[in-house]
Amino acid sequence: MSDAQDVLIEKRDGVAWITLNRPDSLNAMGGQLMPMLARYLADCASDRGVRCVVLTGAGRAFCAGGDVKGMAAGRDILARGGEADGTRSLASEFTWGVEGLRQVQRDTSYLLHTMPKPTVAMVNGHAVGAGLSLALACDMRIASDRAKLGTVFRNVGFSGDFGGSYFLQHLVGMGKARELYFTGEIVPADEAYRIGMVNRVVEHERLEEETSALATQLATGPTLAYARMKENLNRAETCDLLTLLDQEAVNMRLSGMTNDHREAARAFVEKRQPTFTGG
Repeated sequence: MSDAQDVLIEKRDGVAWITLNRPDSLNAMGGQLMPMLARYLADCASDRGVRCVVLTGAGRAFCAGGDVKGMAAGRDILARGGEADGTRSLASEFTWGVEGLRQVQRDTSYLLHTMPKPTVAMVNGHAVGAGLSLALACDMRIASDRAKLGTVFRNVGFSGDFGGSYFLQHLVGMGKARELYFTGEIVPADEAYRIGMVNRVVEHERLEEETSALATQLATGPTLAYARMKENLNRAETCDLLTLLDQEAVNMRLSGMTNDHREAARAFVEKRQPTFTGG
């Protein structure tokens, strides 16, 4: 891995392991954590050698969300009521603040959700606030039995960001999502699994092993077909059935033209397991 910095990345066997690395602050989104995460995600999205991305946190938390201590110290002008600094108007501060947040959301949550390869959140501990939103943006979530998840925005007087209100409603339904946002309740891993927030819960000691097994399975799969599957599933979230059927027809024919499809067909006839190369 890289030298000590706010985000670490390691690529091995087609899997990129991205670790949020501010354990002393429970990996809160301060310092260079979000800019570095955005850069690494962009790199993974374009790197053909990366066929699956795993996002996790160092230490005892996945991500504690925003850097509330920094906000309390007055380093966030919007959080302290929006006073201008004497050189820019309140309207200017607001405009730049909104645009900055929009961009980092696109570069992180949106990219996790849309990049043409599987993304997995390995939730090793607390995932709250915008940290939960990042986990929800991934295609799948594997949680330690010690993990706890919650929106908690209401506890600091915020409405929520990084796509959590979109992802959570799709996973648990409108009523439950509103309850979790309005109450700020933090739920343990087994309850998160019961309501559909996470895909699997495993013993903490086996979390990395189980996640690695899934990531390897995904990384050795038909990469281009996964990309088309993900495009179909994302389109299905917002479109009507006929539009989706049209999209599926295009993607079915595209995936049928890949080397991986041809290899799978040969392997079926030869009664063996296919070897996918991502081509």
